[in-house]
Amino acid sequence: MHPPTDSSDPELQAVYALWDRLAEFSVGDSDAALTHMMVALCTMLSASNVLWSVVVRLPSPKRADPLLGWRPRLVRLLHPTPAVAASVQQQFDKLWSSNLDLSQILSASGDEPFRVRLLFDALPPEWFKGEHYRRHYLDVGLADSISVRIALNDDVRIRLFVFRDTQSPRFTAMDGERLGFVMRGLRWFHRQQLLGHGLLIANAPLTPTERKVLLALLDGQMEKQIAQRLDQSPNTTHFHVKSIYGKFGVRNRAALAALWLGKLR
Repeated sequence: MHPPTDSSDPELQAVYALWDRLAEFSVGDSDAALTHMMVALCTMLSASNVLWSVVVRLPSPKRADPLLGWRPRLVRLLHPTPAVAASVQQQFDKLWSSNLDLSQILSASGDEPFRVRLLFDALPPEWFKGEHYRRHYLDVGLADSISVRIALNDDVRIRLFVFRDTQSPRFTAMDGERLGFVMRGLRWFHRQQLLGHGLLIANAPLTPTERKVLLALLDGQMEKQIAQRLDQSPNTTHFHVKSIYGKFGVRNRAALAALWLGKLR
């Protein structure tokens, strides 16, 4: 998107409003913030669904691996209807196999730190007559997508897909530019999302319970409050806190909070 020079332009104002609103969410509401972003993207682009995912590079990929070691770690769907959710799960599983589709191989290719691709520009016409497009697009009511790849470091990427259904027109180059403009301003947001899952800098991924404790810590809650909120004993909460500190390589809450401010590592 070529940003309008008129600051009163409604499209530009919508982008600024999204950036401002995401900055207002507390760390403890990171899941709600992610949902808000996906809903806003659907509105901006007249889309029907959004998929947000995190892919990581395996330290020792198999020889001749067409994905170059990249594999999915987290996946979030805005509207996880049974058909779409089943399709996403099948593709997730397939990415861990050797039976890959051309679109999956292309998604891992290239080293650009930021990339936007329109589906119909990225793939040859014959691909749209094949099984993958029929099964994972047409059969679940989808027809088109724009994908965005954001590298957060050498081993972690965000992959975002915005979809339109079979009743909508195809995405245009202008749609791709607009989505790219929005996402370039949100690198900080995706980094915060990954920190909340213990990725990027933790020595090991967080368990679901540890993640709840982590977000509560960063929201300023004391261990006693966290224990009550999560219906845990104080000893159990303290055990989780110590485990979190160990995974992030810090000794206290102040050092943990500093990671979110980019003052460590």
